[in-house]
Amino acid sequence: MRPAGALCAAIVAAVTAAVWSQAPHVWLDPDAIGKTPVASWPTFNGDYSGERYSTLTQIGPGNVGRLARQWVFRIAAVGAQRGAPVPVIKCTPLMVGGVLFITIPDHVWALDARTGRELWHYDWVDHGGHLVGQRGVGIWKSTVFFLTPDNWLIALDANTGRELWRRNYADARKQYFSTSAPLIVKDHVIVGVGGDAMDMPGFLDSFDPANGDLQWTWWSTPRAGDPALKTWPNETAADHGGGMTWMPGTFDPGLNLLYWPTGNTNPVFAGQGRPGANLWTESIVALDLDTGKLRWYFQVSPHDTHDFDNTTAPILFDATIGGKPRKLLAQAARNGFFVTLDRVTGEHLVVKPYVPLDWASGLSPQGEPVPIPDKDPSVGGSINIVNASNWPAPAYNPHTGLVYVNSVEGKAIYYLTDDSEKPSGYGGTGMSIGRTQRVLQAIDPLTGNVVWKHEYPSLNNAPTTVGPSILATASDLVFTGDDQKNLIVYSAAKGDILWHSELGATESGGIVTCMLDGKQYIVFGAGDSLYAFSLPN
Repeated sequence: MRPAGALCAAIVAAVTAAVWSQAPHVWLDPDAIGKTPVASWPTFNGDYSGERYSTLTQIGPGNVGRLARQWVFRIAAVGAQRGAPVPVIKCTPLMVGGVLFITIPDHVWALDARTGRELWHYDWVDHGGHLVGQRGVGIWKSTVFFLTPDNWLIALDANTGRELWRRNYADARKQYFSTSAPLIVKDHVIVGVGGDAMDMPGFLDSFDPANGDLQWTWWSTPRAGDPALKTWPNETAADHGGGMTWMPGTFDPGLNLLYWPTGNTNPVFAGQGRPGANLWTESIVALDLDTGKLRWYFQVSPHDTHDFDNTTAPILFDATIGGKPRKLLAQAARNGFFVTLDRVTGEHLVVKPYVPLDWASGLSPQGEPVPIPDKDPSVGGSINIVNASNWPAPAYNPHTGLVYVNSVEGKAIYYLTDDSEKPSGYGGTGMSIGRTQRVLQAIDPLTGNVVWKHEYPSLNNAPTTVGPSILATASDLVFTGDDQKNLIVYSAAKGDILWHSELGATESGGIVTCMLDGKQYIVFGAGDSLYAFSLPN
């Protein structure tokens, strides 16, 4: 007779095997990440372009009114177990082989995309990380890569959640923390860091996805001997100058170039201790994928003193200008300027405000905004704009030729709290004043002109921060959320509202779409829940 314990173990093993025999098998060819997503959403922006555009058309203007909720997966129990606040899903869900992968700080889930059923859950206990958010995972073959708040790169088996290896790439004791989704490109896992106002330099690391070996490091402030060091008062200031790399970049396979947005300069509000442009903070940089070497840069906010983190995704698209095809890059920057660059050379084509602003006196010969010193934070307070955009991703539709971005129009007062010659940390603060208006805009990237805009209600103590991410589809639809906890679908060409659904929370992560079993799904996070919508059978 088999012992009772052995019998129970055998039953558990049999049930587990039965569950996994029905579970999809996850395997992602790295070359597939660069293709337009259809049956999967394999990377943060869907593909390398940053367009967040889908060619799927099953859901269109004629039937979008029939969209129905299929399932909801809630994660609130995780926060309750530890006495923490209810977690918020800020990730972009990835879907490969019928499996969805979602995150919050310290946690990864794999879910059945058809039902929302949990397949596995990975739980990390961090030591010193900041639990401000987590933007998602990266996938290479059958491995899932996850960044912990205290800066560990974790490799997990995509089919079981079993940990394969881990690498610590930044010291949490120096106040580095990580919130980003790793970017997988060929045989590189590209990892960025956060650490606002901690007076440390930002950097990117590239790791071998097979074993975690470090391939290269690029620092977002110049090292000794670099000519760019002249944009800082000295090497010490540069070595503590920030420029964090806390959002994923984009990639051009033909040029083999990574395009990465860099964050704010440190000390954040107190610029008197760091005269100069302060490269390469607040910039878009083009890096060689295989070496990490800088090819060109465009500094969107030279000598920033207003926390204008330049972390909005650079969108890659092609267009014909003057009868010639051009490879272009567009960004709706957090400082209120919309920029379009030649992504081969970094030459500027468009640098134009997309919200009302008055903090720049004009443009330099390189097309970079020239800040007005009187707009810097002061002890008595000075007025400038609120952040016009933020980390939630915009979208681009190649058929309409428009970039769609959630933005904020309003003013803030900025105070200098450390007026010493060698300030540190934030060195100041800012707060919104007066009426703040959230706006969805459709912008022509070839001119910077706004083609249409939709003002959100701004009712019921609506948040003053920038709205959620955006998804564009080939069926002339734009999906995003408003400030009243609604998911809304707009006409991509004209901005007409076609459908909405009330949610329990504001959409807080990236919206994705995939074709599964002949059905197009819309999946996104709002508050502590992941939602899946599709057309009814």
